[in-house]
Amino acid sequence: MFSNTQIGIDLGTANILVYTKNKGIVLNEPSVVAIDVNTKQVLAIGNDAKNMVGKTPEHIVAIRPLKDGVIADYQVTIDMLKHIMRKVSKTVNLTLRKPNVVVCAPSGATSVERRAIHDAVKNFGARQVDLIEEPIAAAIGADLPVEEPIANVVVDIGGGTTEVAIISFGGVVTSHSLRLGGDQLDDDIIQYVRKKYNLLIGYRTAENIKMEIGYALIDHEEQTMEIRGRDLVTGLPKTITLSSLEIQGAIREPLLSILETIRTTLEDCPPELSGDIVDRGVILTGGGALLNGIQEWIAEEIDVPVHIAPSPLESVAIGTGRSLNIIHKLQKATK
Repeated sequence: MFSNTQIGIDLGTANILVYTKNKGIVLNEPSVVAIDVNTKQVLAIGNDAKNMVGKTPEHIVAIRPLKDGVIADYQVTIDMLKHIMRKVSKTVNLTLRKPNVVVCAPSGATSVERRAIHDAVKNFGARQVDLIEEPIAAAIGADLPVEEPIANVVVDIGGGTTEVAIISFGGVVTSHSLRLGGDQLDDDIIQYVRKKYNLLIGYRTAENIKMEIGYALIDHEEQTMEIRGRDLVTGLPKTITLSSLEIQGAIREPLLSILETIRTTLEDCPPELSGDIVDRGVILTGGGALLNGIQEWIAEEIDVPVHIAPSPLESVAIGTGRSLNIIHKLQKATK
């Protein structure tokens, strides 16, 4: 009587996005859950929980149940998914039917991690759950012709993982996954400020610094930003001014690791597809694609054109949703 409701879910380390066929992206919230340690009760999820990070009493902790793109805390992930599906069902009427769901998993995820993702989604009442590899979802979301026998190179820089893949004829020809992404850049900024200025800052401050004055390794006009934190010597609040050149130095190592992964993947490319890469270039998706100057820097280093996906933050979710129609073709290609 009812057509099957089809949903695509991007289970990201930093954000969870839900895509439906008719309405596009219906939910985009941080993958953060606030829990009462004493009762193990979930108090808030998504934006509400993110606003609590670093600002809660001792018995309440805000955690990320997904680490490096895979499930680190199974029960909390199920609670988060249930909450998210309740929110989505208000937007899209799911009460009448069980949805078919496609979820993306990092290409480096083990069979145990894939099973955990599959079971977590199945547990909130999905009729059928299919997994799709993240780079393929990102490529579909970036409007690349993944089903054709031509090379599509995707660099997906997420919160916890960076995936680099060459896709042709609906499958991954070669790929490398690095368990490092935007979160590592935030970590490095926190450590740098702590060492150099004896100042303790939180993750939200570090993320703001990265977005405002974080630059890939290119020449640029110096910018400054005032930040506040806790002085580790006096224990009192303190304000300092940071320069974009300092931050560039602080995030140098993870950026070089990402570049090395791109190079390694391109070196593994079959010669027949290399010509396509020179013509068509590389496409960047994920939140890391928004780092200032990253497009120019990568293009300069690998000597191949580099493009940014139309909506890099949403590419994987859009691709996951669109893949619902061609998931069986894709699965045949990957078998």
